[in-house]
Amino acid sequence: MNTINDHIEAYLEYCRYRKRLDSKTLKAYRIDLKQYAVYINTSEDFFSKNILDSYLTLLHKQYKPKTVKRKIASLKAFFHHLSYQEILSENPFDKLDIRFREAKLLPKTIPFHSLQTFLSTLYAQKGLAQTDYQRNCCIRDIAVIELLFATGMRISELCSLRPQHIDLENSTVRIYGKGAKERILQVGNPEVLSALKTYFMTFQDDIEACGYFFVNRLCRKLSDQSVRFMIDHYARLANLDQHLTPHMFRHSFATLLLEQDVDIRYIQQMLGHSSISTTEIYTHVSNEKQKDILFHRHPRNFMVVEGGDE
Repeated sequence: MNTINDHIEAYLEYCRYRKRLDSKTLKAYRIDLKQYAVYINTSEDFFSKNILDSYLTLLHKQYKPKTVKRKIASLKAFFHHLSYQEILSENPFDKLDIRFREAKLLPKTIPFHSLQTFLSTLYAQKGLAQTDYQRNCCIRDIAVIELLFATGMRISELCSLRPQHIDLENSTVRIYGKGAKERILQVGNPEVLSALKTYFMTFQDDIEACGYFFVNRLCRKLSDQSVRFMIDHYARLANLDQHLTPHMFRHSFATLLLEQDVDIRYIQQMLGHSSISTTEIYTHVSNEKQKDILFHRHPRNFMVVEGGDE
């Protein structure tokens, strides 16, 4: 008789080779599922509704809602797979109420003027470079940040780009998102395109040797952490008080497009969201902007009307 660990390993193998999930998702699944396996210990009744229900209660006691949501999603996907493979005659999740109220955290964005200052600082550092090495680093950093903001892609998607995914001739980027879902975005800004072309010409040999589009000084794939350090470095040089993260460029991409009256369904496709409800969180940010406009910038605020309340 297979143990729950046997089923977990088989499921993770299925996710890796059949669903082609990325390493970060697989790691999260492994952590979440192994945690459940530890909880049930040696119990053979690991598909029991009661055991699962008590475990979910424990999760709510120990973790924040966002973490609980992820762990439940991992378990739910696992049990759905077992049911689909007919290992389970009945999915215990079908008889559990897993809904709960989750506080909506508005995505943190970068103000337009801060973005402008940040980009200006990037280009200024290129002009101040005293060695070829410094200049080349700036060329790469400019290409990274420009593409991050131009497409709104996730940092993991950017670092995983291969040379064949960037078509500089037709100004397109092929992005592989969560669940290996593919989307193609146009690079419409000439300065962004120029930054990418300059980077490619400068690092062409390293790119071909590495196999990834963005490379580090050791001619290896640029890491998420390197991009975070890069953003921190230029934010300090730009004297920005706000702590910036790679994902904030994605949030700003979506929010600023929404403020330009771009249809949210187009933004959904560009971000690679499976559900429109995920994209709709940006409408709340846009409403904050609307509030600011109506409270502080409405023309009525600048009118002096005789006989009005003083």
